[in-house]
Amino acid sequence: MPLVSSLKVCIANFILNAHSRFVANAVKMENTMKKISKFVIGALLALAAVTSLSAKPRTVEEIKKSKQVRIAVFSDKKPFGYVDENGEYQGYDVYFGNRIAKDLGVKVKYVSVEAANRVEVLATSKVDIVLANFTVTPERAQKVDFALPYMKVALGIVSPEKALITKPEQLNGKTLIVAKGTTAETYFTKNYPQVKLLKFDQYAEAYNALLDGRGDALSTDNTEVLAWAIENKGFAVGVESLGELDTIAAAVQKGNKDLLDWLNNEIVALGKERFFHADYEATLRSVYGKDSDADALVVEGGKL
Repeated sequence: MPLVSSLKVCIANFILNAHSRFVANAVKMENTMKKISKFVIGALLALAAVTSLSAKPRTVEEIKKSKQVRIAVFSDKKPFGYVDENGEYQGYDVYFGNRIAKDLGVKVKYVSVEAANRVEVLATSKVDIVLANFTVTPERAQKVDFALPYMKVALGIVSPEKALITKPEQLNGKTLIVAKGTTAETYFTKNYPQVKLLKFDQYAEAYNALLDGRGDALSTDNTEVLAWAIENKGFAVGVESLGELDTIAAAVQKGNKDLLDWLNNEIVALGKERFFHADYEATLRSVYGKDSDADALVVEGGKL
């Protein structure tokens, strides 16, 4: 082979080898940078999560100085927490929230919440108090601090009258509609694993699913399903009380003893004037009817 041709071949091979090494190194560098980026992003997200979860709660004095208390309530759980046709929050929980704000000497800012994120809004200090039909359970009490109860409740099951569910065993192999993060979800998951659960974030979505026939029944607090069935013809509550009798209470961020003590003192004081019976008359009597028994639901002074 002529010298010039041999030299050309050597140069070409050298260039090809150099290019291959360059490409390989570039790929390694890209993969390394991707790993570094993922690590950095993960670390930042973890830091953000820790920071948000450790957000400091406000004391009573800080709330008063801000001239506003932030209270989480439902916006779609009539008659306990809902937004009316005028865009105003109404209901049994809201009536209580208004009194809390009055006695603190501040205005109230209601924050719409879903059942599944009631703990989160407290942990991140997005609200000071949760008044969203919050059933007291040992598991939840590990994450939030509950005040004295102001209502008692059990689970209920509402279903179409033409295919009425009168006992939970009838739901085995069928579809039960529940809201995520509720005691109904927990109860049926634990005790009736053969029941298919159709879960929704919002109560309005859950009830619409029942109206549309996407499930055989719906379960949530008996106080609510009884009220809903009254307003929706063709449906009835075949199971009025299921599981143990539970209590509903206000909740604050874990460790916020200052606000918790204030709430407990407030509830005791309100009990002396039978405030929650007045709340019932103002927000629930028209729903449950003139012959309904307020004592079946109301708790005064935090005493069952």
